[in-house]
Amino acid sequence: MSGLLQALIFLLDAIAGFVAGVFLLRFIMQAARVSFSGPLGHFVISVTNWGVRPLRRVVPAFRSWDVSSLLAAYLVQLVFQGILLALIASAPLLAGADWLPHLLLASLRGLARVAVGLYIIALILQAVLSWVNPHSPIAGPVNQLTRPLLNPIRRFLPPIGGFDLSPLVAILLLQALLLVL
Repeated sequence: MSGLLQALIFLLDAIAGFVAGVFLLRFIMQAARVSFSGPLGHFVISVTNWGVRPLRRVVPAFRSWDVSSLLAAYLVQLVFQGILLALIASAPLLAGADWLPHLLLASLRGLARVAVGLYIIALILQAVLSWVNPHSPIAGPVNQLTRPLLNPIRRFLPPIGGFDLSPLVAILLLQALLLVL
């Protein structure tokens, strides 16, 4: 694979990961009942409305889950994986009918990787904010996002000497999950 093709794939991956990540963040924030009134919420709404609003006309919400945001994130990954398959795969692979399940599964795996990446970023952000500015406007929403992940770990690993090691354990577990994905 040429260096130019690798650079193109890297850029497309970064763009698709960001866009899918913001759609996925909107889904997770609504599922976790995080307020959209702060700066993070305004950013997420502003960046994702173009894709979520049209999908809401077709795809209804399921209970309190914003399925439109989740579907938009999946569609971004689907388009990226399709472009990736077209750039990398050989013509005989694209001619067969077995590329569609591969594409659907690769998109789902890509979406799972984006979700794990979001949680790793949120955990790192939470740790940094706890040291630098624990009363930042973004600290509350980040805490709400990470609490469901950290509470089970905190049951087994309570704070030691005033230090909460659960974010470190969570990041290590998420990194291991990324290796599997």
